Amino acid sequence: MLSPMMRTDQSRAKLRFADDGNRWKAVQRRDRAADGTFFYSVLTTGVYCRPSCASRLPRRGNVRFHATCAEAEQAGFRPCKRCRPNEIALAERQVAAVAEACRRIARADEMPKLDSLAARAGMSRFHFHRIFKAVTGITPKAYADAKRADRVRRELTRAGTVTEAIYGAGFNSNGRFYAASSELLGMTPTEFRSRGGGTVIRFAVGQCSLGAILVAATDKGVCAIEFGNDPDALARGLQDRFANATIVGGDADFEQLVARVVGLVEAPANNVDLPLDIRGTAFQQRVWQAIRDVPAGSTVSYSEIAKRIGHQHATRAVAQACAANVIAVAIPCHRVVRSDGALARYRWGVERKRALLEREASA
Repeated sequence: MLSPMMRTDQSRAKLRFADDGNRWKAVQRRDRAADGTFFYSVLTTGVYCRPSCASRLPRRGNVRFHATCAEAEQAGFRPCKRCRPNEIALAERQVAAVAEACRRIARADEMPKLDSLAARAGMSRFHFHRIFKAVTGITPKAYADAKRADRVRRELTRAGTVTEAIYGAGFNSNGRFYAASSELLGMTPTEFRSRGGGTVIRFAVGQCSLGAILVAATDKGVCAIEFGNDPDALARGLQDRFANATIVGGDADFEQLVARVVGLVEAPANNVDLPLDIRGTAFQQRVWQAIRDVPAGSTVSYSEIAKRIGHQHATRAVAQACAANVIAVAIPCHRVVRSDGALARYRWGVERKRALLEREASA
């Protein structure tokens, strides 16, 4: 079943290739984006194909276009044996195979062998690994690690002890769990379970030109800068994230820190060096550091950030790390955009992202 987003993309593609002129151009460049929106037949061969078919390009005068396979076959044409237009497209088969592999990984306590996943998908080990990264943006191992991290967080939240959480998350020894815990959680299991226990967090909620703003800090540095429309909701969110921390209102010294943050919001091109208490997995922290290296007034794509941290196929994982960032402006994820320049999503709303970028550009 197609998701609403996929249905929307498909509808846009059909509009794009609604006339024969654009359809012929798609055939000439073997455009995969046109597959499924129409088919073309060749009078001299008696076959019909997908727009992306790699067969020799026919003469335009011998080409006819059809909305469906049934329409082409009713006109007397037979399906091409090369692109098999009447079967599920190769790209769709690959996506389905990767989706099944993801389900197997998610269900397994231990990461399934790569050879086993590849065999189940009907691919070689190398080909499966490449296709998996192309579809998901990360390797099978990285996907398995992410799923295990989810299980670890869930078990640490509900289990009575860390030991129970270890076995509930599928680890068969304490040693293996503790060896992986920092990478998975970005902190020790005890720190995660404590949800800020033993930590004093000062905070203040005020107003800036982008709406309500919350600033929170530990003795190490700023641990949250968040925008919102409801000041009370911002404060509740901080309390939920650090349920066991001691959260207190900021004093006069803290107000000076808040003023520096607001100044950074109003003039994001200024180089204000704030002490930060950054909490995240090792991968997230690499992403956030790469984002902090992007100069004010510049933008960079998610794929470029992935390349900079040495994970060129982890574009989606980079986007997820951006979404997980809770320190706005100081970790300037507003400078990360899609490859086509579109602003894409922003944790605090695309309009705020646009406003920050416009301020930097004007400065």
